[in-house]
Amino acid sequence: MSKDLPLIIPSPQPQVEESFAAYQTTHQFYQEVQVRSEHQQFCEWYHTTAERHRQELKRMRGEFNIMQFFLRRQ
Repeated sequence: MSKDLPLIIPSPQPQVEESFAAYQTTHQFYQEVQVRSEHQQFCEWYHTTAERHRQELKRMRGEFNIMQFFLRRQ
């Protein structure tokens, strides 16, 4: 029975190991590309939002402050 074992469970071939290593490297590469792409999108969104908030703040500072009008009357 022990002489039949190599036929049932073949030993790993170098081709399989090389193919798996290539797959693993490719998978890690695309995962890194995705992470960097998501980070770039977040940075663009952040800068756009920050610029919009700066513009809104500038506009608000230029508007008439109605609360001062009520506070002076008292």
